[in-house]
Amino acid sequence: MHTRVPVCTRCLRCLVEKNHTHWQPLLHPKYLSTAAAITPAPPINQTITSAPPLARYPPTQPPSHRPPEFRKSQVHRQYTSLLRSTPLMLLFQHNNLKATEWMAIRRELASALSAHDQSPSSDSPESNISHSIKLQIIQSRIFSAALRIVEYWDPSPPSSTAPPSSDPLDPLTASSAPGIPNTTPSPTDPAFTHALSRAAHSAVASKKRSHPLTPLLCGPVAILTFPAVSPAHLKTALSILSPKAPDFPAPTRRANPGYHDPVTQAGLQKLMLLGARVEGKVFDMEGARWVGGIEGGLEGLRGQLVGILQGVGAGVTGALEGAGRSLYFTVEGRRMMLEEEEKGPADGKGDGEGGA
Repeated sequence: MHTRVPVCTRCLRCLVEKNHTHWQPLLHPKYLSTAAAITPAPPINQTITSAPPLARYPPTQPPSHRPPEFRKSQVHRQYTSLLRSTPLMLLFQHNNLKATEWMAIRRELASALSAHDQSPSSDSPESNISHSIKLQIIQSRIFSAALRIVEYWDPSPPSSTAPPSSDPLDPLTASSAPGIPNTTPSPTDPAFTHALSRAAHSAVASKKRSHPLTPLLCGPVAILTFPAVSPAHLKTALSILSPKAPDFPAPTRRANPGYHDPVTQAGLQKLMLLGARVEGKVFDMEGARWVGGIEGGLEGLRGQLVGILQGVGAGVTGALEGAGRSLYFTVEGRRMMLEEEEKGPADGKGDGEGGA
């Protein structure tokens, strides 16, 4: 039952005289009732679970050793992602190419790769990747730093050794339990394993000159990236960017007149093939051309490997069978020899008795 509060009539009349409009409904009632506030019950899931610890940094921008708001940091992240997602990459040195020359080279490269995809001989799964093959200029120092991160830094988070009872979602876990991870925005926290973290920077600080590609990343460098290891597409690209007869001939003037345009030829003369990175392995110019010269692509290489293994197996089987066959013939020959020796004295004794 609501509680009623008695109101003095004289006080009420004084208030009404001062503000007749607002207190008109209170002329007749002599008592006021107070309404009790109704507080809803909390949900059941809030009573059995606790909220996780709050992270004091944006999830898309964790604390890092390098300031993430700088353009160099974002370019470093871009190169790191590119190296981890690109199994085949060619490196070229470019010397003062103009914008028109870059446009002409990219046009001829895209045209040749598209023609290769439309050819009836391209039936492999990696045959339609020409739209993902890109030729771009890189910043050598930042690319070298990203390469060391990819090669020498393991981004997997450290294994947790906390007991199962230290789960931060467990209501029985105290807020100061050791199982709750550190969520303070500190770059020295070992829980941060991204490419710009302090742990990654410390891990590769002493490996500035140890990678084989480091000597090539000097001066103006451009890269040609492939989303898959396709020797056929690599051969087509080398025939355009770095032709070499007879395995990688340049297109003829009749087949591709735009390739022999003066602007295109002037740009190609300023490009020089330095090497390649295939599945994390470094190849020089001859090694890159060897990969591009594999007949039949990866399927042909697998067929050659299967043939070699079968030939080795057949050779081992023949050698083992030959040794066993030789031993068998030797034993059989010795047995026949012993049988003949036993028959010889017996036959001689029989002949002597008959003569007597």
